[in-house]
Amino acid sequence: MPEIVISEEVFGLPNIKSAKKRVLVNKAKALQNKAARSALKTEIKKFEAAVAEGNRSEAEGAYKVAVKAVDKAVGHGILHKNNAAHKKSGMTLKLNKLA
Repeated sequence: MPEIVISEEVFGLPNIKSAKKRVLVNKAKALQNKAARSALKTEIKKFEAAVAEGNRSEAEGAYKVAVKAVDKAVGHGILHKNNAAHKKSGMTLKLNKLA
């Protein structure tokens, strides 16, 4: 987690110290969320690619990693739990269709 420097100059905002800190914390959290979303999308795309190739063993490995990434996203508040369940259900159906 990046360290927050309160002395950093924040322009165009109130002069209140807590408001400045809140802006900096929000920037840091936004970057973390963006990185986590990117990682989640990458893992899901890897699973989709393995399914498209029809490679069952590779798809199973990618499935486990993708489900873990989805669950982590829920834990970090990036995805809603119902959205995660929907994604996992769809991935499970695709995996089960592979012969």
